[in-house]
Amino acid sequence: MFVRAYLRASTKDQDASRAREELQSFADERGMKVAAFYTENESGASLRRPELFRLLADCQDGDVLLVEQVDRLSRLNGKDWDKLKGEIMSRHVKVVALDLPTSWSLMTANDDSIQSRMLDAINAMMLDMLAAIARKDYEDRRRRQAQGIAAAKSKGVYKGRPEDTERNAAIADMLNRGQSWSSIIKATGCSRSTLSRIAKRDTVRS
Repeated sequence: MFVRAYLRASTKDQDASRAREELQSFADERGMKVAAFYTENESGASLRRPELFRLLADCQDGDVLLVEQVDRLSRLNGKDWDKLKGEIMSRHVKVVALDLPTSWSLMTANDDSIQSRMLDAINAMMLDMLAAIARKDYEDRRRRQAQGIAAAKSKGVYKGRPEDTERNAAIADMLNRGQSWSSIIKATGCSRSTLSRIAKRDTVRS
């Protein structure tokens, strides 16, 4: 059995590795060694998470996927959660989350006894429940954010997200030097729409 720890944050401004020490301590206390850490800055509401799927591809039967909280693994809608859960189950991976105590025994359980199978069933049910709660929290925050933006717009005080002028100046310089769009996106992490907007500015030479 290998323990593979997954660390995720939603944006590049957040520290995805923040919980690394806590996960390491959790494993150490149970006499387990973390074989690898997989870290990425991606939305939990999307299945486009290369590090998570690299982790699953590296797993063997019985390996542990260790996370700080279930919402680090999923803020997915029901359909996408079923897809991810199906992938996890097909690889016989055990999900252990620090905020899901019913999962902790999976770190050392290796038998196929009735008790072990009952714990697996209880843990799967609790995992589904916490994944649903994480999705509801995500939708509630998005709704409140949209309401706040709408209220600010109605008062004429909404200014939108402030521009990252330093990054965008660097992107403009890359464009001026003839660097390809794909290499700029890879180097800066900007979206294609942002790159297109900067490319259209008068300050960027054609």
